[in-house]
Amino acid sequence: MSVYALDFGTTRTGIPTHLYRLKNARGMEVDVTDIGASIVAVRVPASDGSLVDVALGFEESAQYENNPWALGAVVGRCANRIAGATFQLEGRTYTLTANEGNNTLHGGRDMWFQRLWEGATIGKKGERRKGAHANTAIFGMFSPHGDQGFPGDLDVRVTYTLTDDNELRIVYDAQPGLSTIVNLTNHTYWNLNGHNSGTILDHTLQISAEEYTPTDAQKIPDGRKVAVAGTPFDFRSPKVIRQDFTERFCNYDHNFLLAGAGRMRHAATLAGDKTGISMDVLTDLPAIQAFTAQGLETSNAKDGGSYQSYGGIALETQFTPDAIHHPEFQQPVFLPESPFHSCTTYAFHTA
Repeated sequence: MSVYALDFGTTRTGIPTHLYRLKNARGMEVDVTDIGASIVAVRVPASDGSLVDVALGFEESAQYENNPWALGAVVGRCANRIAGATFQLEGRTYTLTANEGNNTLHGGRDMWFQRLWEGATIGKKGERRKGAHANTAIFGMFSPHGDQGFPGDLDVRVTYTLTDDNELRIVYDAQPGLSTIVNLTNHTYWNLNGHNSGTILDHTLQISAEEYTPTDAQKIPDGRKVAVAGTPFDFRSPKVIRQDFTERFCNYDHNFLLAGAGRMRHAATLAGDKTGISMDVLTDLPAIQAFTAQGLETSNAKDGGSYQSYGGIALETQFTPDAIHHPEFQQPVFLPESPFHSCTTYAFHTA
């Protein structure tokens, strides 16, 4: 097992960036970069022995500074949506940066995934120890009090580990200085036929959720928890993603509630229809967002490719969107004495 630090171009202001390439004993490779602590590539052995890159991404770091679809990104301070770009916490009102109508999406403007993180450091403010070890790459960032409108300093660390079992493990740690919202996720789009192979509509998806959270017209949960049984959101048994699409319903961008929050358990399984590659998602977080990327379009993808509508699916482990306004949902509030710690694993298999 090994990790290599490679040049990944420069930012628009000329700052050098790096690509960290993780490899395991079975030939799997993962590329991550210090721009947004983002996943750039995940190369998995296919049934014919070739390596298939199953993660959508860009060719160089400057493209990640303008990444409207959040390809490969670590999202924070609060993934998904906060209604009205404001919330109350411990008797105080905090105003955020609205970047989707009147709402905040993925933290608001000046998104974390457009920033340069400290690559392979322990994430402690003031410490800048370079390098990486074994099959692990570590990224750190310091978010000061008031960043995007959120309260309290936040010292953030994201650790990527590639195991010899073809598991990509992401561990998130965030130490707050004050009581604050923390809801971190990874926003990689997966296409198990290959990142530039067309749509994921014929992939098979299974989600271990009995309930989902309906939304209003602005994709904000309305507070209800609704059984998936008898609805297009029933993925308890594997089914082809497009199976329940109609002329009026043709995109998933919905939050599914997972039982057993706080312990690692199965959340979802995605299977490609051409390569024999499948992926299990395991997490200790209370929910997962499935987004089939209707409208995705970019002509400057890596390997000279381009991405189209439904070109990938994001499976974002998270707290429920807008939970801060719905006490019936588990709350993403963390304190200095109770910091944020979470793990999500993507486990790959080849038939």
